[in-house]
Amino acid sequence: MTSRTGYSSPLSERYASNAMLALWSPQRRYGLWRQLWLALAECERDLGVPIPAEAIAQMRDHLDDIDFDAVAVYEKRFRHDVMAHVHAFGDAAPAAKGHVHYGATSCYVTDNAELILMREGLQLLRDKVIGVLRALRSFAHDWRAQPTLGYTHLQAAQLTTVGKRAALWMQDLVLDLADLDHRIATLPFRGVKGTTGTQASFLQIFDGDHERVRELDRRVTQRMGFAASIPVSGQTYSRKVDAQVLGAVAGIAASAAKFASDLRMLQSFGEIEEPFEKDQIGSSAMAYKRNPMRCERINSLARFVGSLEPNANQTHSVQYFERTLDDSANRRLVIPEMFLATDAILVLLGNVTAGLEVHAPRIEARIKEELPFMATEDLIVRAVRQGVSRQDAHEVIRRHSIAAARAMKDEGRPNDMLDRLAGDPEFPVPISDLRETLSPSKFVGRAPEQVDEFLAEVVDPILAGAAQAQPLEEVRV
Repeated sequence: MTSRTGYSSPLSERYASNAMLALWSPQRRYGLWRQLWLALAECERDLGVPIPAEAIAQMRDHLDDIDFDAVAVYEKRFRHDVMAHVHAFGDAAPAAKGHVHYGATSCYVTDNAELILMREGLQLLRDKVIGVLRALRSFAHDWRAQPTLGYTHLQAAQLTTVGKRAALWMQDLVLDLADLDHRIATLPFRGVKGTTGTQASFLQIFDGDHERVRELDRRVTQRMGFAASIPVSGQTYSRKVDAQVLGAVAGIAASAAKFASDLRMLQSFGEIEEPFEKDQIGSSAMAYKRNPMRCERINSLARFVGSLEPNANQTHSVQYFERTLDDSANRRLVIPEMFLATDAILVLLGNVTAGLEVHAPRIEARIKEELPFMATEDLIVRAVRQGVSRQDAHEVIRRHSIAAARAMKDEGRPNDMLDRLAGDPEFPVPISDLRETLSPSKFVGRAPEQVDEFLAEVVDPILAGAAQAQPLEEVRV
């Protein structure tokens, strides 16, 4: 049970999924250290180092039964976390006590484990992005042809469709997915590189045999599930790798924040709303309110993630020569929290996109307010056909559109621009012809077709290659 008298991260208490929390747990991290020590010992033994079979067997039997109390005692004594775990592992596997960590430096376990955790974290995020794409795919298809006001500069612009706007949200996530896939596919292992990356200790173990040192690096790398290790390193792998990985993670948060910002505005317009549960309370004071709290939380967490992204490049830039230790405490915070916060964002995004509520009558009413202004090009063409010069028609429309807009703003009147034009003898177009211009579907261009093409050519192939849909994570608060 979580202590109520000490600090506890909201990411673990309120926001992140159980799977992501388990990934970054002490059990998982330090269990990986033991797996890495076992892999090193096995590969060393296979290449001729005299490590007893019993040592290997005992290490294998005690990968997960970590005595964290004993580790704490050792760490208090040694002031060194890796050595504390070396001793605790040796206590659990006494036949291996003299062989655990043979030839390695601390970063053999810390860095390699971090790379494993980041790769698995990227995969967890990828699975959730796929889930969001599935939800938005259905939404975009269902609303592919529903006209809605487009916006440029946050001002009403040419119409688009609800489905086309969803396709824009999806396209951001498709780009993120490509970035994730690239990072997952190309993430290197640190491998077996030694104290300053020269592999000097392993060269000594293998009596100067360079090829066996290289083979050790290859075998351990493959044993831990990586195609290749980073070609050269100092004591640590280049922290630029962290910056690249966290850039992909932050990109997901940014895409989610764009979606959430759009939806918050659409909800304020009354057009589309995030889910709202039966007993949910929007405001402690204003009982009628239905606030977009999930999208606001997405924006809040995304701002946190975005603030952390530059940290990785800053850390990389001050790793003097083969390494400094000022990255350690920082990375313990930044890397897990970026993954946990982005995971929490995707839990929310999955919940929202699976339950979006569209209010078509409200969308249509708002179109009606603005559509006459958007029909001005068609109106000019109709006037020219009636014998009015193009410039004269433009001036008449300009004058009446400004007057109608002023009446809407200052007097609260409906948009009566067409009635004004119909009553102006300088604009000899019958009112029936004018009203023909106001079919919203005429103003959406190829938006419905673009949705169809995007889904068929881009999204569906991605979803077809993905695993079966997983149940949505519950939003805990």
